[in-house]
Amino acid sequence: MSSFTAACVQMTSKGNVQENREVATGLIKEAASAGADFIATPEVTNMLEPNKAEARAKAQLQEDDITLKAFRSLAEDTGKWILAGSLVIKKPDDERLANRSFLIRPDGQIAAQYDKIHMFDVELDTGESHKESRAYAPGDAAHLAESTWGMVGMSVCYDVRFAHLYQKLALAGAGVLTVPAAFTATTGEAHWHVLLRARAIENGAFVIAPAQCGQHSEKRRTYGHSLIIDPWGKILAEAGEEPGFITAEINLAHIAKRRQQIPNLRNIRNFTLHTPDSVADAAE
Repeated sequence: MSSFTAACVQMTSKGNVQENREVATGLIKEAASAGADFIATPEVTNMLEPNKAEARAKAQLQEDDITLKAFRSLAEDTGKWILAGSLVIKKPDDERLANRSFLIRPDGQIAAQYDKIHMFDVELDTGESHKESRAYAPGDAAHLAESTWGMVGMSVCYDVRFAHLYQKLALAGAGVLTVPAAFTATTGEAHWHVLLRARAIENGAFVIAPAQCGQHSEKRRTYGHSLIIDPWGKILAEAGEEPGFITAEINLAHIAKRRQQIPNLRNIRNFTLHTPDSVADAAE
């Protein structure tokens, strides 16, 4: 197939897993009815719970997770590809949780899963602080997923700041990159658009980035503005700051066209780094 319609679901997940599931499944059904073939939900679709103990108590093992089960059934019922942007999943061997993305085939089977590698441990000028590594165990492997339309490179939110991850995915064959997110309002306003457009341009790839939006708790507000971007960096569709969904046509011929025009992936060269002696001495 030379093209397909992608959709980004945008929502405001909170601590109630059941309510989040109902909102997500409702929006997925709407997007499917609107003609979307590939439907992606945001990071932490099933739960954005600020209290770590509460999150641990509410989280379920992968085989028991009610949101994952619902999405697998929905994929089979609708005949659509569904990306569960990420779900909060209990790990059997770790007190910390997994921030795990799932790509689900139209037959309801899981095509691939990916645990977020880079943890959002930051302190912003506003006084806002996040220590994701306290609650979540980082993944240690990147993942490509084979779809009807070719290879999909999976990532989650803060990963977008690590360009080498996407270059490796593109070099391995990914023409579509997924970046489900829950960007803070502060960092989103400053960096969301430019980072996602850069990842698209650098890799000659489509970027599908469904986002959380709005007020989740007293101290957590996310940016929204889900985006679908083409390999030239053009924004094909953008959401606002409210729940809903967006769609855009993904013309796969544009991947080869843009990579031929700007063949930077083929022009990569190995190089050595020479540093002043003072830098080397400081590193010892």
